[in-house]
Amino acid sequence: MALEMEGSYELPVSQQVAWAALNDAEMLKRCIPGCEELEKVSDTELKAVVVTKIGPVKAKFRGTVTLSDFNAPESYRIAGEGDGGIAGFAKGGAFVQLTPCESGTTLAYKAEAQIGGKLAQLGQRLVAGTAKKIADEFFKNFAEAVAQQETP
Repeated sequence: MALEMEGSYELPVSQQVAWAALNDAEMLKRCIPGCEELEKVSDTELKAVVVTKIGPVKAKFRGTVTLSDFNAPESYRIAGEGDGGIAGFAKGGAFVQLTPCESGTTLAYKAEAQIGGKLAQLGQRLVAGTAKKIADEFFKNFAEAVAQQETP
């Protein structure tokens, strides 16, 4: 099952601060819903363990995240894949772009994902709704976290 999502969020910080936060493994770990582990393996690769629940299926995904196509401090591409055991698998990517605006920085993303296994049997509306909810929660958490980081 393929999913596509996009959105944008206003961040009350400079583009440089937002860029640094997007490249900070500890910051990302705090913001990703259900993230139990996020370890920086190299400048472009992270290993992650994330627990999520979609409808009746709860799964622990173990996987990797790779960052590429860096255009600091404006954009990068993020790609990841995870194995949720019996629940199935998920893989996908996103293009993330930061643009200065009056209130700070606009973060925009376009993402696509593929899922398989039990998760794919749940129905596209349930899965797409949950994926959008998780993305919104991440960006809300991220916006709050970077705003707090900026305030003395």
